[in-house]
Amino acid sequence: MLQKAIAKINSSGGNRGELFASLYIIGCANGVTARITESIQSKGLLDAAIEMFGVSIIVWAACFVGVSLILDDRKGEVQKADLVLSAPVLLLIALPVGAASWLALTILSLYVLIFGQPGDSLRRGAIVLLAVTVPMLWSRLIFNLFARFVLEIDATLVAWMLGTHRTGNLVEFADHSGSLAIFPACSSLANVSLALLCWVTVSQFARHKWSSRDIFWCLLACFSVVAVNVLRISLMGVNASFYTMLHGSISESLLSIVMLGLVLSISLAGVRHDTVLRT
Repeated sequence: MLQKAIAKINSSGGNRGELFASLYIIGCANGVTARITESIQSKGLLDAAIEMFGVSIIVWAACFVGVSLILDDRKGEVQKADLVLSAPVLLLIALPVGAASWLALTILSLYVLIFGQPGDSLRRGAIVLLAVTVPMLWSRLIFNLFARFVLEIDATLVAWMLGTHRTGNLVEFADHSGSLAIFPACSSLANVSLALLCWVTVSQFARHKWSSRDIFWCLLACFSVVAVNVLRISLMGVNASFYTMLHGSISESLLSIVMLGLVLSISLAGVRHDTVLRT
């Protein structure tokens, strides 16, 4: 029965790229929908819309680029193992939990990377979509495990910038009128995962070949978003008035735009710099 299904798919012009792209589209749609619903419920429709429903534009772009690269592969025929894997992947996606969809896409991406041909479009798309699962799932899980440690790192940097004392994730205002609490939503960890995703997306889209110099550009992108995030929190820590002014949907959206500009510029510069060196 399985062999008949494979033969029918291949004879009708179907290929591995279309099969995997369908799974990725369904998985991304389900995972993003869960995040959108969560954002609307917690912040209301207007604030959620201003903040892109809790989904970074980098994630939206990466999903589009990843699926496009998958669809560019029209050569490979559907294999028996592909259909066998599709069943549990669809089962995970069907669960009413957004995290299950990202777990399914992680499994699917690893499968493609293991059995795909190095350098082909299918494999490059899988790399991008695997990277998407980091800010959408894995960075959250890591943060839950090391929340206190991560928040204390941010608090230490902010306290150093302000020249004040900190206790755990609490940092004293510069005017000593109170304290600023650094919560998970303000953590730099999520921004670091987005910076890495931007680099992966740009490099794979440009068919960039990995080299040791990429470590420098990745670290530069990560440090830049950490610096911007710490600077913003430090400004919020000047006094209560600054906190009120900078703690809102509009300021967070502006921060996202600044970070996007930084990581995109660094990623493009890194890819172009390597291309120039190779030519």
